[in-house]
Amino acid sequence: MIFDHGYGEHTGLGLYLAREIVSAGGFTIRETGTHGAGVQFEIVIPHGLYKDSISVLPDT
Repeated sequence: MIFDHGYGEHTGLGLYLAREIVSAGGFTIRETGTHGAGVQFEIVIPHGLYKDSISVLPDT
């Protein structure tokens, strides 16, 4: 709902575009903040879609 275009008072494209960009990579984004304590977003990267090391090819 919060990521839908036109949601809320200010109908800018910020959160909508963030969701579209993140979704294009196969990830998801969600709002996880506590009401009245500020906003917090979490980007979820499914297992197997991210490598945490860089492969280096040997010199030839």
